Amino acid sequence: MGRPGTSRANMARGEYGERRAAAWYEREGYSVVDRNWRDGRGGELDLVLRKGDLVVICEVKARRSDAYGTPAEAVTPPKQARLRRLAAAWLSAHRVHGVDVRFDVAAVTGTVIEVYEAAF
Repeated sequence: MGRPGTSRANMARGEYGERRAAAWYEREGYSVVDRNWRDGRGGELDLVLRKGDLVVICEVKARRSDAYGTPAEAVTPPKQARLRRLAAAWLSAHRVHGVDVRFDVAAVTGTVIEVYEAAF
């Protein structure tokens, strides 16, 4: 069903954020090549996008408000390291070579989206 310990409201907010982020990238000329890719060990990439020889790994963080910090602040150094490992696994699993890889964060607060390109 969903992730353990995650409420339906939070899951719905996350799905909304991912839809908003995917739409933002598509408007910018990117193709969504994968959503919610799992590595089989509990890791997940929210969005994998491509534009020419550029692959973008986008971590989407959606919050109702920034009362407990901005969504982007939730992408901590340990989370960044996990995303780098997962990106390498995705590239290997899909036999993608010879591309540039960029890590973005899409922060959705309420209905406002901010995309931080090359966030880390």
